[in-house]
Amino acid sequence: MTRPIAEECDALLRDGGIAHIRPLRASDREALHALVARSSERSAYLRFFAGGTATAHAYMDRLTGPDYAGHALVALIGGTLVGVAEYIPDHHRPSADVGILLDDQVHGQGLGTLLLEYIAIDAAANGLQELLATVLADNRPMLRVIGDLGLPVTRRYDSGEVEIRIAPQPTARLLEEIETREHEAERNSLAHVLAPQSVAVIGASRDPTKIGHRVLRNLVDGGFPGPVYPVNPHATEVCGLPAYPDLAALPGHAELGVIATPAATVLDAARDCAQHGVRGLVVLTAGFAETGDDGAERELLRICREMGMRLVGPNCLGVVNTGASLNASFLPGRPARGPLGLMSRGPLGLMSRGPLGLMSQSGAVAVAVLDRAAELGLGVSSFASVGNKADVSGNDLLEYWEDDPDTGVIALYLESFGNPRRFGRIARRISARKPIIVVKSGRSPSGDRAVHSHTAAAATPDVAVDTLLRASGVIREDSVRDLLDTARLLAFQPLPAGPTETGVRVAIVGNSGGPGAMTADACEQRGLVVPELSPATQQALRSRLRTAAAVRNPVDLTAEGDAGEFASAIETVLTDPDVDVVLVVYTPPFGSGLDATRDAIATAAAGSATTVLACIAGHDGLIGGAVPSYAFPEQAVHALSRAADYASWRTRPVAPPEDMTGLDLRTARAIVERDLAAHPEGRWLDTRTAISLLSCYGIHVAESVIADSPETAAEAADLVGLPAVVKASGPDLVHKSDVGGVRLDLRTPGEVRQAYRDMAERIGPAMTGAIVQRMAADGVEMIVGGVAHEAFGPLIMAGPGGVTAELLADRAFRVPPINRAEAAEMLGELRCAPLLSGYRGRPRADIEALESQIVRVGRLMDDLPEIAELDLNPVIVTPAGAVAVDVRIRLAPASPCPSPYRRRLR
Repeated sequence: MTRPIAEECDALLRDGGIAHIRPLRASDREALHALVARSSERSAYLRFFAGGTATAHAYMDRLTGPDYAGHALVALIGGTLVGVAEYIPDHHRPSADVGILLDDQVHGQGLGTLLLEYIAIDAAANGLQELLATVLADNRPMLRVIGDLGLPVTRRYDSGEVEIRIAPQPTARLLEEIETREHEAERNSLAHVLAPQSVAVIGASRDPTKIGHRVLRNLVDGGFPGPVYPVNPHATEVCGLPAYPDLAALPGHAELGVIATPAATVLDAARDCAQHGVRGLVVLTAGFAETGDDGAERELLRICREMGMRLVGPNCLGVVNTGASLNASFLPGRPARGPLGLMSRGPLGLMSRGPLGLMSQSGAVAVAVLDRAAELGLGVSSFASVGNKADVSGNDLLEYWEDDPDTGVIALYLESFGNPRRFGRIARRISARKPIIVVKSGRSPSGDRAVHSHTAAAATPDVAVDTLLRASGVIREDSVRDLLDTARLLAFQPLPAGPTETGVRVAIVGNSGGPGAMTADACEQRGLVVPELSPATQQALRSRLRTAAAVRNPVDLTAEGDAGEFASAIETVLTDPDVDVVLVVYTPPFGSGLDATRDAIATAAAGSATTVLACIAGHDGLIGGAVPSYAFPEQAVHALSRAADYASWRTRPVAPPEDMTGLDLRTARAIVERDLAAHPEGRWLDTRTAISLLSCYGIHVAESVIADSPETAAEAADLVGLPAVVKASGPDLVHKSDVGGVRLDLRTPGEVRQAYRDMAERIGPAMTGAIVQRMAADGVEMIVGGVAHEAFGPLIMAGPGGVTAELLADRAFRVPPINRAEAAEMLGELRCAPLLSGYRGRPRADIEALESQIVRVGRLMDDLPEIAELDLNPVIVTPAGAVAVDVRIRLAPASPCPSPYRRRLR
């Protein structure tokens, strides 16, 4: 019988449906025969090259028999087995024969491609170099599936048959094709939730205070154009619509179901929805995992997955799509006071149509964001409150919003990441086209994890979040206010441009010297440049403004400056090619007053390709539907700096992956597996094993000899050369210098012996031996490290090393693998960077050698998830190179990283 080819999982199909993928079982025999019985004669002929189905039935008996030597997967949809795929290895060469049979009813849904992806990745992981398939020449659908897979394929035609050879090793093109297919499936699956043709509200109450009534009222008042079906066995009419006792009584099909019934009835309601073909489910009801009832939530998800329904919630506010006039939420519909006075309640409550796509795990935060966004004039394209996030998460919504034409800016409030690695891949792709802004709660460091390396102590979970978001081009904000401030600028203005070597250049136009100076100070603090305007621009300003006006930058119109002068000044600086941003700072009620000045700003900025924003003292809002305004200079500058950083990320050169030599993954993997077999719980590696592991990746470590007595220490010093260094070793010795465990510049064997004796006496049993090295040349001490977060994966760190590693808190982090350019960026971010470049007459250190160490450590951490912590501290960087003189590596059992080549729902 087959060994497991893959763990059980659910995966999306092209049309948004869900397939359950699992290894073949002997008990599948009857289901396989049923699959053959449902197959047309043509389908059986195309698969087995024989008429009728007798050959296919006989093959299914062999497939589930005890002598079957292949590897097989099956796919189930709605609990029915609808597909089987296999590969049978050739025992004489690294190749295998491949075969797939699908139910006729699922052709065209992408299931064959999905199964073939799984087969290929598993075969490659088992060392196979080639998959063989013989396909009839007129089986065009299968030929197209194989051709579009994304793997190298060769074909040979012979007598109406096509012999196909597939190289199964993962490639960049395969990953690109998989991500494209995954994106299409995600988008189509969420269309059932966010753009349904019809909606049923299960639990539509007549009581206006009940959630079921409020969501129905929002659907009706929102003007949803399709059928809306209230389901209530105790009513004949709710909100002016006919009510139905159950889904079976509906006069039409409901694509989206919204459940607002008590928690004890939700599972039955979900089963009823599944039975009647509902494709998307929003469960507003609370009382699941958030109260400790994980079992009920798992069962709810199982029902949805088995029957192909996407699930939002439970314990959520609902979903909204303003473009589809869908308000399937119980959000309040109270009026909101906006920048121009009282706003009456519109058809979608507090929301108007706009460019912001919003997801929130917290209902309370969602209400606050939407309320404030309405006041600021920032409309919403679609909104999802995901609650417990049992199924639909931020990753899914990112896929939906990626090519949604109504969404220009994406905002997420997150309390947790379900699959951080997948988030990073999706967000990096989307950020290249649309900005993503995240507020992530929980910045306080984790205090429940004992760590023993400098890197792990510094790389808190929040640092991991920051590093992940930064690598993906995501803008992280700390508050709802900052999120909306930044979102307004990104939604309504072009990104700021500017030469990267000088920074973004800001022209400030205002009517008061004090606020203008505060704005200029804030710009400089955030790395924005406030340059003196060109002589031509200054001359043009003088010709248009009153004599008392200052025109160098900031431009000060004085308190008497009227609306016309504001417009003239803005228009003038917008023509200056050395200005990337115009920031207008107006203090009302001076000059022409608030309304006239706003109009002047809107008119002057209309159609400009240059970024324009305003600080109107005491007034947040949106001017002319296009120019964001902020109550305080710091707000405006904060939003501008975020936009500038994002623009810089968008225009960064994307370097190719680093092509490194001298890597021996096979030996490194063997070292790790051997050590974990001997120490199943993991351990800190002894120095000899740690150095051996590092040498597999070409990481330069100083020659080190292990000593276990004063005499062997003296002998070791003779081997490495004098002057020597003696360092105490032991699994619990982290800060050796703090306990007198490091002796430097020992010039005779006698000094080495005495140093060993002194350390052993001072430290006691914690010292299990010592490391003897030749005294390194004088250089800059740095630290290069790595840590594996269970959720976020590996991080690498660089900073000043030695005793200053924790004192200075001067560190840069990245998500590996990285290339030389990214390593150079890391070093450039450090305050200590000038020390490497030749500070105060010192010779320039070999920065390139240090960059190589960082890149290689990153590759090591990415390849071997069992490396839990790693410190090279210090790495001595001299003009002649970079060498690690102290190394610590902790191994721990680790689950394999989720493969980006295996499509699956979490």
